[in-house]
Amino acid sequence: MTEPIVFPTTSADWLAFASTRSDDRLAHADELVAALKDGAARTTQEILSIWNDVQTDVHRVRAEAEVFSEVHPDREVREAAEARVAAGEAKWTALMADAELAAIFAATDPAGLDAGAARVREHLLRDFRRGGADRDEPTRAKAQELAARDTELSLAFSRNIREGRREIRVAPEALAGLPEDFVAQHPVGDDGLVALSTDATDVMPVSNYAADRTTRLALTAARSDLAWPENDAVLAELLDVRQQRADLLGYGSWSDYETEDRMAGSSARVAGFLDEVDEASGAASAREYDMLLARLREDEPDAETVTAADQLYLLTRMHAERVAVDSQEVRSYLSYERVLGGVLATTGRLFGIVYEPVDVQTWHEDVRSYDVVRDGVRIGRIHLDMHPREGKFNHAACFGIAPGLRGRVLPEASLVCNFPAGFMEHRQVQTFFHEFGHLVHEILGGDQEWVAFSGVATEWDFVEAPSQMLEEWVWDAEVLQSFALNDAGEPIPAALVERMREADAFGRALLVRTQLGHARVSYHLHVDRPGDLAAATDHWYEVSTPVARIAGTHSYASFGHLTGYGACYYTYQWSLVIARDLLTGFTGLLDPESAARYRREILEPGGSRDAADLVESFLGRPFTVDAYREHLGS
Repeated sequence: MTEPIVFPTTSADWLAFASTRSDDRLAHADELVAALKDGAARTTQEILSIWNDVQTDVHRVRAEAEVFSEVHPDREVREAAEARVAAGEAKWTALMADAELAAIFAATDPAGLDAGAARVREHLLRDFRRGGADRDEPTRAKAQELAARDTELSLAFSRNIREGRREIRVAPEALAGLPEDFVAQHPVGDDGLVALSTDATDVMPVSNYAADRTTRLALTAARSDLAWPENDAVLAELLDVRQQRADLLGYGSWSDYETEDRMAGSSARVAGFLDEVDEASGAASAREYDMLLARLREDEPDAETVTAADQLYLLTRMHAERVAVDSQEVRSYLSYERVLGGVLATTGRLFGIVYEPVDVQTWHEDVRSYDVVRDGVRIGRIHLDMHPREGKFNHAACFGIAPGLRGRVLPEASLVCNFPAGFMEHRQVQTFFHEFGHLVHEILGGDQEWVAFSGVATEWDFVEAPSQMLEEWVWDAEVLQSFALNDAGEPIPAALVERMREADAFGRALLVRTQLGHARVSYHLHVDRPGDLAAATDHWYEVSTPVARIAGTHSYASFGHLTGYGACYYTYQWSLVIARDLLTGFTGLLDPESAARYRREILEPGGSRDAADLVESFLGRPFTVDAYREHLGS
């Protein structure tokens, strides 16, 4: 039986956990690599099995270090974990550039291997080439040097965002329109003003409800400049380092390098796909924008443009006025504790699993842990770190902690979010379901023989599809009524849910245009390598969405996806195309047969098959854009 991780209880033990434990694993990986190079006669299967152990050691170092560098409350532990992220990345880069090791695998005979082992070998030979193992020694050394610098800069970029919290101070009357409980949680200070922070728990309510446009503009600007100017030079160098790596390894751009092992397959395909998103959303978004601007001018007669600080507020107002959806009424049914219970119950019902609370030590007292159980057997463990605090990752994400390995390593992962402990916005509930989709994928896909295919280790532009698909459940009346109750215990009315669905359709194309802007910034900063980051960022948003960014801000400095996703933020729309199509494979959202088939064909295989094959197995055909276009109303 595999056992879950036992976390330390003291700061000193945490430091050892974040350092010595990682160092020991990397040393063990070195011993295994030395064994591979000892000249002993081994079968291909034996060589691959040893390699599986090497990869497991390095993967566990990188996974554990990444999450603790983002969530641990002790800065010293976070810094120690950051150092181990760098060490783990450096080890992996060195392995992929190891010409002797590459030659050993190139000489192996694939005859007789089963599908999993053959896939490991095929991917490994590809990754050796991508790591420069086929190049001369100076090139390999330079590739490792650049990769190490990429890791260092990426860590600095993320750290500056994580620790860049800011506040603005406003008069009490500037909170007009905000929910009563929000106002009560933001008392007037000695200076007669109220502090609003760049935490998501402040930004989202202000963006949705603050009637005072000046307040919305000020907080949106502060959030956009979260890590500026600190990240200006960091990002400029990061883009340069990545292009140097691409040049060194024979790729035209960093996008060419990143997309080679993804579904898109090439940078040119990404550019073409973004044009397709542009075409699919353009007409509908133009109509929506004209209506938003007209509504803004009812409040601000001299307004010339709808800004990023106006968009959500106007949508909230128009949803209330056009289809009688009062977001604050919706919010009254969505207390965090009830939503948590609903997420667990809904996903448990869908996927045939039970979440059993466990009282274990973790990195913070707010964290709740659960064993994931199927048929009485623990198949994984999850940790929910859901509320903001100083020094913590300030967005929403799923972090793998331990990659599942059949009979050896229990899959373990953490959800890290910044939700309020009280009432939630419906969009936050949607985010909860989205991120939980990653979590169940990590656990259900964690019963693998090969660590390379464990959990969400699919092509990176497919990985969002299962999460985006799970968002659909928060728009279903039957699902919502199972947990969305007001303080009187009354479930959310089905008629209100139906109006919510109608309201959601209005403004959807404009939100896609915002995502198109993000994707183009991600892509073009890497491909075009502009000298003026601010001007280039402004340009790509301007040609992507009519909604104006806040003049003089530097949102690229707080665009955290520029590290992990690099040039490939297009992933979110690419995956959404697939997610909308996957929904057509369900005869009903709560149909047990559809859910079981989805679990079996999409989630449980992890990365053991190409994503396109997984989708075709579930749908019985290749995926198409038809459902996506219908979703956009185009």
